[in-house]
Amino acid sequence: MRENLAKVLTLTNTQIFRRAPLPKSYTDFLGRKLFLFLLTLQGLAAFALITLGVLLRKFQTARNVIRPRIRQEIARAGVALLPMFLFVALALGFLVIGQTVSALARVGATGYLGSTMVIAVVRELGPLLAAMLVLARVGTAHVIELGTARALGEVEALEALGIDPVHYLIVPRVIGMAVGVFALTVYLIIGALASGYLFAFLQDVPLTPGDYFKQITEALNWLDFVLLALKTVAFGFFIAIVTCYHGLAQPLRLEDVSRVAVRAVTQGVIVCVLIDALFILLYLVT
Repeated sequence: MRENLAKVLTLTNTQIFRRAPLPKSYTDFLGRKLFLFLLTLQGLAAFALITLGVLLRKFQTARNVIRPRIRQEIARAGVALLPMFLFVALALGFLVIGQTVSALARVGATGYLGSTMVIAVVRELGPLLAAMLVLARVGTAHVIELGTARALGEVEALEALGIDPVHYLIVPRVIGMAVGVFALTVYLIIGALASGYLFAFLQDVPLTPGDYFKQITEALNWLDFVLLALKTVAFGFFIAIVTCYHGLAQPLRLEDVSRVAVRAVTQGVIVCVLIDALFILLYLVT
């Protein structure tokens, strides 16, 4: 238990570099930024491997304690955000999909509607937008909660009681975030597609609901469903890893929590974009 956190602290204690005076030359500044980036990348990788190892090794340990916490995190990262996601789905359908449908209808290109919706909404915009919203709403809370617990010594208190902080604090958040992002992405895509057709109907686009959804279903294949599930779970897993890493793995003071939260959200956005780029390559290859 204590060894897990100690390993991460050994690898990721970059505070001494962040608080050092600014270098005098531009090359020194770039060198420091590159060194900090490599240290952060190493720390995130170590933290992810430790979390995955604890998840697999202690999956059946303390089920009466961990499972309620997992359900709580799923509710926070999924059910609690559902009203906001329904509003975003409605807005996305009206502002983007509906205008796309009407524009294709004006040029007589409604035959490309299905493939356009699958590429723009199902593959790219829906999963990425859902991940960003969950990162901003729940990921920030992870950093603040864990950073405050770390600064107040609550993590060390758990270790003194014989409780693995990674198993108790991180694993439920990782599972809850992965399940939440997957479920909310599905709701967002369905709501956006439905509201998009509603907006096109209000504009008198000559397209029946049957033809609209038939084109979308014909453009989908089994690979879209598999990669959508893998992408959303990857989004949730790595968002949780990045936010929990910055909140728990580094020694913090209370006044550092807000600054670390901003850094965690920034790195979470970068990670999501990189994951999305990786899946774009998978779509192109397959």
